Order: sequence, then structure tokens, then C-alpha cells
Amino acid sequence: MGNIWKFPYIAGENGGGAFVFVFLICVLVLGLPLIIAEVTIGRYGRQNPINSIRKLVKEEKSHPLWSGTGWICLFSGFFIFSFYSVISGWVFSYGFQMGLGTFQNITPEGSTKLFNQFLSEPQTLLFWHTLFTFLTMVVVAKGVQTGIEKAVKILMPLLLILMLILVGYAFSTGKFMEGVRFMFDLDFSKLTGESILVAMGQAFFTLSLASGAMMIYGSYLPKDTSIPRACFIIATADTFIAILAGLAIFPIVFAHGLEPASGPGLIFNTLPVAFGNMVGGRVFGTLFFIFLLFAAFTSAISMIEATIVWLVENHAMTRNKASVLGGGSCWFLGVGTVLSFNLWSDQTLFGKTFFENLDYLVTNIMMPLGGILIAIFASWVISKKSILNEFGIQESNGFWLWRLSAGLLAPILVLLVFFHSIEIL
Repeated sequence: MGNIWKFPYIAGENGGGAFVFVFLICVLVLGLPLIIAEVTIGRYGRQNPINSIRKLVKEEKSHPLWSGTGWICLFSGFFIFSFYSVISGWVFSYGFQMGLGTFQNITPEGSTKLFNQFLSEPQTLLFWHTLFTFLTMVVVAKGVQTGIEKAVKILMPLLLILMLILVGYAFSTGKFMEGVRFMFDLDFSKLTGESILVAMGQAFFTLSLASGAMMIYGSYLPKDTSIPRACFIIATADTFIAILAGLAIFPIVFAHGLEPASGPGLIFNTLPVAFGNMVGGRVFGTLFFIFLLFAAFTSAISMIEATIVWLVENHAMTRNKASVLGGGSCWFLGVGTVLSFNLWSDQTLFGKTFFENLDYLVTNIMMPLGGILIAIFASWVISKKSILNEFGIQESNGFWLWRLSAGLLAPILVLLVFFHSIEIL
């Protein structure tokens, strides 16, 4: 979802190529070292983010304030889920609409009109937001992990195949090279301080850093799994999907005279046009949104799981009760995002709607700052012996490269981007 829904529209809003270049640098220099750090803490602690870090703080006899890092992660995941469920509700709705044939032979103007009408109906958005949240909480409450995992092993490769089909369609539009130039031409004059901050935030968002998700995954990771290798595969595959999404969507945008900087609704304006006008598009489009919905479910589960596990482990709640409390709170906060696109669209703070402020707070402030703390904690607070034991390796140049990248280079770069952005703003 972070790649197919969010990456294309923020790349479109921030000028394309130069932004994509900065994003790739952020994934390599910041994302990869930090995802290794976060998964390591998760596997070492084997609990929710707050308790995992508390356990390590106690074992390493470090300052108890480090436990605050776990709270940042937990709240980041909580906030993200609140608006993620709204966007996932859009995917849910569009899957139904695609199956019903609503988008057959639709024009770009017709697609934009339908999407704007969809956003203008708070009761409709609220229904889909409620349905997605409810189904996610049912899965989380039951702890049905095996079934989801088996389904994802089949559905995610199929989603990749459909992405490749979309790229093939984009190639046939006659505007493929224009899309490629938009994504890879390095026009740094279009880059601003805020664009750099957004690129960094997207690297954190797409890799689920400092949101508790990767610690949760780490806590379930088998002891014999190589953390550096697994994290390298994750970062590489994730970035590949982001690039693929851009190559599929931007040629369609230019071929139909749409605007690349059209915001969060970009894929909901462009993909119906593509599927509505290709052979077998009704079937492919329905499958695409179904598979994307499953991807959304897996991400949503990992985001809210940290909150649910914390309630279970720290307040002796059953998973059912914790799911109702945690999910209900997220649902309530998500109502603000629902209203941001209609009744509250003119109500702004710092020039941003409720949704835009929440998204900005989490992805551009909380996640990067949480990432800094996680990196320093894993690199310098946890003992070298403990880290090497989790990595399953001997001390080497590779270990010291990670330690310097995560513990020194990443925090410095994040702070420099922050200071530069504040100066620009």
C-alpha cells in the first residue's frame, strides 16, 4: 500500500526524478541500517516494542528513558492504522465497483468525477472504514496468522504479476518514456527542503520503520534466520515495487492528460481508466484491488498488533477485549480522516487538513525521530556481543559498517534534513 498508493502521488507532488533519487538514497543509507536495528531489537526482546526495549534496558543497565522509544513506535503504528484503514476502505470499495463493471470504458474525466463524488460522501467512506477496521480486528482477535500467511504467499506474487501487466499496458499508451523521464530525470531545481523530508518520511513509511511493525515481525523471527540478509531482501523487494508502481501509473497519467500531483487519489483516478479500457480489464482490475486489499490487511495487522499485544501483556486483557479497545480507538481517530475529504476539507491547521497533519506528524516527524533513537539504542546501548549473537556472525567489517551507518551516519542525516526543512519552512 505504501508503494502502490502513496509513493506515486508523493513523487508526483514533489517533482519526480530528483525526489525518487533522494528516496532511493534514503532507503539505502537510512532505511536498510534501521530496519536491521529494529528487527534485531524485536527478536532479542520477543515482546511488544515497549516491553522489548524495557527488557533490553534492564539487561544492559541503561537509562530507563530509553523505554520512551517503544512508546513512539507504538503510537506511530496506532496513528498510521487510523488513516490506513480509511484508504484501505477505498480499495475495498473500488474492488466491488470494478467487479460490478462501473469503470467499463470510463474516460479520465469520468473517473475523476466518480472519485470526487465518492470522497464527498462521508457516510460511504465511514462504512468502508468501519468494515475494514472490523474485519482487521476480527483477524487480530482470533490470532489467525497461519491462514493469512498461507494466503499471502499466493496472493502477493499474483499482485506482482498484475503490476507487471499494468506496466505492459502503460508501455502501450505511447507515453511510457515520458513516464520514465518524469521518474528518473534529475531536475534538482524542483527539490525543496520539505521534499527531502517527505522522501525520508516515505522511506520510513514504506519499510514500516519506527511503527512497531518490524519489531513485531522480529519478535516472531526464527533464531536461525539471518537478520541482515532478510532485511536486505525486504528493502530491495519493497523498493522494486515502488519503482514498478511509478512505471505503471505515470505513463497512464500522461497518456490521459491527468495531473501527477493530484494527491492521495492518484491511483483511484488512473487505474480505473487503465482497467476500464484494456481487454479483460474488468477481471484484472477486480483481482488487482482484491490482492491489494489483502496486502493492506497484512500491513494493518502488523501496525495494530503492537497496541493489542501491549494491552494483553501489560493490562491482563484477553485478545478479544484488547482488539475491541485498540481497534475502536483507531476507528474513532480515523473518523477525522474520513471527514478531512468532505465536511472538514476547509478546516485546516498549518495549512493542512486533519489527515494531512496526522500523516505529516507520523511519517515526517515521529517515525524519523523514533528511527534515530532505535538506531542509537541498537548500535551503542545494546552490547556488541548481544548484537553479534543476534546477527549470528563474528565481528567483521560488515558489522562495523552497519554500526557506523545506523549509529552515526543515519542520526546525523536525519537531523540535518530536519534542520534544513525547518529553515526552509
